[in-house]
Amino acid sequence: MFPTLLRIGNFEITTFGLMMFIAFIAGGWVLTKQFRRYGLSEDLASSVVMAGAIGGIFGAKIYYAILFRDWHLLFDRAGLVWYGGLIGGTIACSWYLLHKRVDYFTGADAIAPALAIGYGLGRIGCFLVGDDYGRPTNSWIGIAFPKGSPPTTAESLRQFGVHVDPSIPPDQILRVYPTQLFESAAAFVVFFILLAAGRRPHPKGRVFGLFFLLMGIERFLVEIVRAKDDRFLGPFTIAQLISVIAIIIGTFLALRRDKAIAAAEA
Repeated sequence: MFPTLLRIGNFEITTFGLMMFIAFIAGGWVLTKQFRRYGLSEDLASSVVMAGAIGGIFGAKIYYAILFRDWHLLFDRAGLVWYGGLIGGTIACSWYLLHKRVDYFTGADAIAPALAIGYGLGRIGCFLVGDDYGRPTNSWIGIAFPKGSPPTTAESLRQFGVHVDPSIPPDQILRVYPTQLFESAAAFVVFFILLAAGRRPHPKGRVFGLFFLLMGIERFLVEIVRAKDDRFLGPFTIAQLISVIAIIIGTFLALRRDKAIAAAEA
């Protein structure tokens, strides 16, 4: 763990902030390449990134405030929730594409790989600051976060609703599943799958649909071992509910058939 990159007085740059910056830079670079491949104007790419960043940050903060029913959290430094960011970013980018009269699903297909690589890099930032980790484990992959957000103490995990042996002292640091790295690895795999899918003839929207389908499956599965306190649906989290919706939408888009392409493939 290396949560703080630079600190001068009360000002600090966190490794999470750095990875978020790198994620936007890498996403923008990939998006420019993809826009060129899909025959779209490269000049639009930077504007799409900006729209996604603004919409994503607002969406992530609003989701976080709604989740904990406290609007003061909008002004808190922490609390950037992925699904909130995805929803907000999708709304902002959709508005921009429609405003510029860009074919919607062509633009969405071009954007999908950039989303995947951005998510993978962002999760590395979560790992570096010790956030969004999993449940306790004694396996070899377990990692302790003594300076996490919060630290992986027995008491912190109990506050997440995780069952911890009552005999373990509250301040004892426990090893947990590094779910941030699970998600990062999965996102990079999805990134290459989307690139490969985009190189083949496909109906408009299929690559975008694959993104929703694969990332929805990934997030649903990783939530099983996440240390979460938002399991308002019995054993399931709000993120898993959204994941199911994403899987349904993604499946519909990914399985759409284009008659001309189907005839060419036949």
